[in-house]
Amino acid sequence: MAQDMVVLSPEKTILTYRLAGVGSRVLAHVLDLMICATVTSMAVMGLSLAGVGFLAMPIVSLGWLVYFVLFEGLWNGQTPGKKAFNLRVAMVDGRPVTFGAVLGRNLLRPADMLPGTYFVGLLVMFTNPQSRRIGDLVAQTVVLAGRRAIARFTPAPHVLGLHPLEQYVGELRGMTSEEYVALRRLCDRFPELPTSIQDKLLREVWRPIALRRGVSPLPNVHDVYLAEAVVMRYGRTHGPL
Repeated sequence: MAQDMVVLSPEKTILTYRLAGVGSRVLAHVLDLMICATVTSMAVMGLSLAGVGFLAMPIVSLGWLVYFVLFEGLWNGQTPGKKAFNLRVAMVDGRPVTFGAVLGRNLLRPADMLPGTYFVGLLVMFTNPQSRRIGDLVAQTVVLAGRRAIARFTPAPHVLGLHPLEQYVGELRGMTSEEYVALRRLCDRFPELPTSIQDKLLREVWRPIALRRGVSPLPNVHDVYLAEAVVMRYGRTHGPL
């Protein structure tokens, strides 16, 4: 299983998130179940003493769902159990989890817990490189360890408005909007792609464009950095497309 998740932010900063391990997730879930069971039992006892014991069944049946949905949806993807182990639920791109995603992943929680499907739920987690269970796969969520992402490097610092390699890409005379869009998509997707696909796209997309527009390779500089510089220079000159 992977230990880190790498995400390219809209500011072109590559962020690394620490993925939660199966062990810490199981311990957090057990703690949550203990808390939920305790609160549910107290609520049932209170209802019985108040003479409205008929309300106990809905609480027992849906209490766990309300517990997980409200805490994860209103507490930045955390439950008391997750908070105790410094875990949180987030979207697969690193954004804070949405309430709709929280509802979706928890509605499918029984698919990972019922006796008939429990083995399937565990198998999905252990065979998924990000330890995502069935609910996570459907809701496009992931469980992270720690609160803050680590910024590894910034290949295209949009906040500065100028890429440090722009002086080496020239005027880009004759460059077309189609070439710009192709390079922008390559740069945006690059960190998420396998190495073989990265090399293929650089060979088939970037290098022909660089040759036509007179952008020469630089010693000890990865091609994707020059591609980012071209995207930023063209986008600033012609406006974002």
